[in-house]
Amino acid sequence: MFRRTPFILLAAISLLTACAPRISQSFRVVPADPAYLLRSPDHQDTPFTDVLRRYNGFEPGRNWIDLQQSMGLRIENAYYEKGASRRGLTGYLGTEVARYSSNPPAGLILLSVEPMKNRPEWDLPVQSLIAPTQQHFAVHRFFYEIVFSKRDNTHGAVLLAAGTPEELDRLSALLSNPETVCYKDSQNCTVFPSACTVSVEMKIMLNGKPETVYWGSQLLSIAPHPLRHLEMKRFDRGHLVPVIINEQDADALRLPLLPGDQISWK
Repeated sequence: MFRRTPFILLAAISLLTACAPRISQSFRVVPADPAYLLRSPDHQDTPFTDVLRRYNGFEPGRNWIDLQQSMGLRIENAYYEKGASRRGLTGYLGTEVARYSSNPPAGLILLSVEPMKNRPEWDLPVQSLIAPTQQHFAVHRFFYEIVFSKRDNTHGAVLLAAGTPEELDRLSALLSNPETVCYKDSQNCTVFPSACTVSVEMKIMLNGKPETVYWGSQLLSIAPHPLRHLEMKRFDRGHLVPVIINEQDADALRLPLLPGDQISWK
């Protein structure tokens, strides 16, 4: 009785394994028209144009993006003489740059600051534009531009923060009337100054070294063409797996990059 049990179990496991769908151990870039496809290890095909949307819901033309792990913000704030219009070069004094990394649910982490010598004392340093209380929220959504007053057409980039994705969606819906969310001393909203440029970045590994590239960058933007040999890995279910790609095909190299990608070439 006890001797037969292992054989029965082995037979059952073999039957289940045979019936289970086979999962590849790699992504694969597949030529197609009108857009090339990225075939995932579970054989799901995603057009290049939908890769970013599948990752975090981002859609080209939409004015917001959710910050995920290994993503972040580059904030460059320009400073001017007192009374200057804060446009162009008239009264321009210089800039400061701050970089933040998104680490849900821990929040935003300040990575670095490039300070300006003799920054005007009446202006906030760039790292003070986002309040510490807002950095500590679990989830963040960046809006490239929000119109605050139809009368005078004031507008600017906005960062929303919340404790949960559901709360973030609720606050985002209220931005049809932004003053209800982005009022003075709001704990959930940062409105960046008009002279401030904010970019979304992501971390990748390039030839064994950490690099930062802009969100929306393509493999072609960092890899020289033509290549003799290219190796690429991408996270799938928490594990790095190879991406099979024809490095001689320039259209294949238009694959959008994602946070955590590892790329090397010869």
